[in-house]
Amino acid sequence: MFQLDEFLARLGQVQIRTLSIELAALVGCVLLAWALCRWFGRDQPKDSIWFGRNIFDGLLFPLLALVFTDLARRGLAEVQTVLVLRIAVSGFLALLAIRFVARVLAAVFPGSALVRLIERTVSWVAWIAAILWIVGLLPSVLDELDSIHLAFGKTQVSIRTILEGLASGGLVMMVALWISATIEKRVLAEAVHDLSMRKVASNAMRAFLLLIGLLFALSAVGVDLTALSVLGGALGVGLGFGLQKLAANYVSGFVILLERSIRIGDNVKVDNFEGRITDIKTRYTLIRAGNGRQAIVPNESIITSRVENLTQADLKFNITTNIVVPYGSNVAQVQDILCGAARAQPRVMADPVPVTYLVNFAPDGLEFSLNFWVQDPDKGQVNLRSDINIAILEGLHAAGIEIAGPRRAVRIESLPAEMLQSSNAHL
Repeated sequence: MFQLDEFLARLGQVQIRTLSIELAALVGCVLLAWALCRWFGRDQPKDSIWFGRNIFDGLLFPLLALVFTDLARRGLAEVQTVLVLRIAVSGFLALLAIRFVARVLAAVFPGSALVRLIERTVSWVAWIAAILWIVGLLPSVLDELDSIHLAFGKTQVSIRTILEGLASGGLVMMVALWISATIEKRVLAEAVHDLSMRKVASNAMRAFLLLIGLLFALSAVGVDLTALSVLGGALGVGLGFGLQKLAANYVSGFVILLERSIRIGDNVKVDNFEGRITDIKTRYTLIRAGNGRQAIVPNESIITSRVENLTQADLKFNITTNIVVPYGSNVAQVQDILCGAARAQPRVMADPVPVTYLVNFAPDGLEFSLNFWVQDPDKGQVNLRSDINIAILEGLHAAGIEIAGPRRAVRIESLPAEMLQSSNAHL
């Protein structure tokens, strides 16, 4: 507790004049960092890791504030006792670590609940470490952690070594993810226009960078990389038994993206579920129907089962609607009414033109089928079909043509004498 007593003693010796100088220097450093961020971040996108949404909630602001505050601390330490700036340096360092993890993970995995959990965990660890460093207890805590050893076979490893290894590994992983996200956003988005090929390149690049980062992190904490051969053998056995489905889905994801048999944006039908492919992940594919429902289909199922690609090499999507009119109706007039109802809708394509066929002589009348094409089935099919059906109903009503309903003729061969006399009496 000697460091804590020393910190409290120094806190009691702080003079108003010294405190005022430190506070003024701190305010100046913060304003300078904010001004530079605002100046350079005027035209930056809202998802920028360096500037964030509000310019000062990115990575650059705590970094500049940390640098300026540390320089001021070193300068004032030559002429007076420094306490406030020392506290500010630790606070900005913790804030820098939190912002770094939060912004990188948010850019790589947007909308993930796990990202928020990791951010909160890093925040707690960073602020606790900053408080321990401010009061001078951090060296003592590290020494205590270094004295506690865990046995892994014949190897003794201290808890401090494990924590430092996790921190180093996490830092390397964050840098690898940042590099992959930057390359995907700045290079692949402009060089590769096909979404599927861009997904292949980004997934392969991210996996490669994470592998290299993992090897560097293990080497930094003193792990013998030759021992990974044993881990590789164990992983191979695990893939052969329990993880074969996971590995199959992962490999199938790359096969789907490389073969380009289905692509992001295609309209497909899988197991009677019809919708548009919104994303192809490493393990599964997301398919969103026109009514908003979303299916998560394992990639292995797409490879091994029958899949109907409704927009293969063509963005046109065909929709049909059927109607029955009485016998004796003018066929050409009915065809004009149906095609005109489809052409009146702005979503219906003009090329190919809507067409109407007489497809069947139904028991109740003439059955017509209206075929039309759209390019945006993700905006809904039922709503468009409803609008066209309403226009058809109004057009047929204006032309004096009825919708044929079920009609049945009943022929009476004979009646009992009593019923025949009763009917004659009524007549």
